Amino acid sequence: MAEVVLFHHLRGLTDGVLALADGLRAGGHTVHTPDLFGGVRPASLEEGAALAKEVDERDWSAFDGSVYAGVSWGVMLAQRLAQTRPGARGALLYEACLPVSGEWAIGPWPEGVPVQIHGMDADPFFAGEGDIDAAKELTSITDLAQLYVYKGDRHLFTDSSLPSYDADATALVLERSREFLAAR
Repeated sequence: MAEVVLFHHLRGLTDGVLALADGLRAGGHTVHTPDLFGGVRPASLEEGAALAKEVDERDWSAFDGSVYAGVSWGVMLAQRLAQTRPGARGALLYEACLPVSGEWAIGPWPEGVPVQIHGMDADPFFAGEGDIDAAKELTSITDLAQLYVYKGDRHLFTDSSLPSYDADATALVLERSREFLAAR
């Protein structure tokens, strides 16, 4: 079974993020959910973005050899760790993806590290801000990358505690994620 570190989005460690973690645990996996905002649950993405500027760098060495996962803003940390930590076992990128080339890239995708990316085709952030293009580029440079695009325009659709939640799409995300983790 896989060990996963799941990083939350800008609304904090919500009950919906915890439910997503529970959905991954249902596959028998260990899932850690660090609270990067110390219990604060911002009322808006804007408030979360202001709080995110205060998040300090942490020593994540306890999670070496893990699968790194993130939802939206949490993808920034998950993807960075997956790309830079020796022994990373994979990445699950929910509703965001960073470039792997060009000016804003963290660096190249590491050889042998599988990744799965999930987002909605009309999400104003995932589709509208270039994340889907970054995901397509990633799938073009490694056969260990899988991109799943769901019909819809919701951001944070995997968070059952928010109005943007899409139960059907999230069920597919969890099914595909558990299959991914079963191979780790």
